[in-house]
Amino acid sequence: MSGRGLILGIESSCDETAAAVVEWGAHTLSSVVASQIATHARYGGVVPELASREHLRAIVPVVRAALAEAHCTLADLDAIAVTSGPGLAGALLVGITYAKALAFAQGVPLIAVNHLEGHIHAVLLQERESRGGERSPVDEQALALVVSGGHTHLYLARSADGSWHYSLIGRTVDDAAGEAYDKVAKLLGLGYPGGPWIDRLARFGNPLAVPFSFSQIKTKAHLEGKPPRTKAAQTAPIAKLDPRFLFSFSGIKTAVLRHVEIDHLRPEAEARFARLFGGQLFSSGQAEENGEAKQRRAVPSLPETREEALALCPQSTLDLIASFQHAVVGDLMKKTFAAAESLGARRILVTGGVSANRELRERFGVEGARRGLRVVFPKLELSTDNAAMIAAAAWPRYQAGEFAEAGLSADPSLALGR
Repeated sequence: MSGRGLILGIESSCDETAAAVVEWGAHTLSSVVASQIATHARYGGVVPELASREHLRAIVPVVRAALAEAHCTLADLDAIAVTSGPGLAGALLVGITYAKALAFAQGVPLIAVNHLEGHIHAVLLQERESRGGERSPVDEQALALVVSGGHTHLYLARSADGSWHYSLIGRTVDDAAGEAYDKVAKLLGLGYPGGPWIDRLARFGNPLAVPFSFSQIKTKAHLEGKPPRTKAAQTAPIAKLDPRFLFSFSGIKTAVLRHVEIDHLRPEAEARFARLFGGQLFSSGQAEENGEAKQRRAVPSLPETREEALALCPQSTLDLIASFQHAVVGDLMKKTFAAAESLGARRILVTGGVSANRELRERFGVEGARRGLRVVFPKLELSTDNAAMIAAAAWPRYQAGEFAEAGLSADPSLALGR
């Protein structure tokens, strides 16, 4: 160990292979991300088998690039951190196996990091960097909204005795917000990931054209006192959470599907996808038989002007997209600010891939200012999956001596907080 406070972070939970070197948990020396968007775009979502294969191809060059960018070698590291879950089992195992090998070869500790905790520390890292590594108000209690393709969770994050503690306040009971974005984009024949497409096209539509709404989620009284039926229910029991802070996005996804069917938009959506990708939309089961050449075609660019948007979608579709996004952002705001008021939180951290959404940032910022609350977002490159957040989250664990055991393996449904 060098004593320089250098941690190499490795992230491979889904469809991005990332490595970063962070100093003292507060200064990013390098951050390298290899994206798989071009591989998965033709299938409208992540194909787990292809994701694992792409991680295997990218993991070594990505780590080498991160070390080179940080101007250090493996011998300079004090520890290696890796995402242990949640995520895709095969994808996680690529990062974990490589990290374990590096840690064993170098004789340095291995630190397992929860992916969700990493997203929270993306905001904390940014705050520390802006203050030169000094302790800041963000090191104190805050309400964190982690909103991404696989997660929509509310946590109360507290720092005590150098360690971070998380209490689960709310979560989605079905689809995550980012998952709803991806599925709606696929329904409408748009590209993957769906978030950037919907966010870009929404600015050209009327957000009040379609009156989407969310019903209040109620507790399931008939399950009261019965043992949890799934691992997810054991690690994150919805029954113990306040229903005011529970999210559900499967209903609005279905509502968009009904609009597509009633308005006969399916042929238009299929034609749109064909124009964007030069062929049909494949299912994940067809990935192997269609070959890698088709997987690796260039990802189409987002429209920049209203004329380009109208050339892609009619105004009615743009209105549908804008209304969908307006409703989702509104629901995220309503429950997040209600939780902040209930808990007396004065700071809100909004992080995860969906936190890059333009409308979400604008509306959360305006509402936070109106309420006298500080709303903090990570910069765009730290919003999506990256390894700098993993290395930053590992620093308090390194200081506390919380190291992973030799038998560390992937935990696809790993929970954070209770």
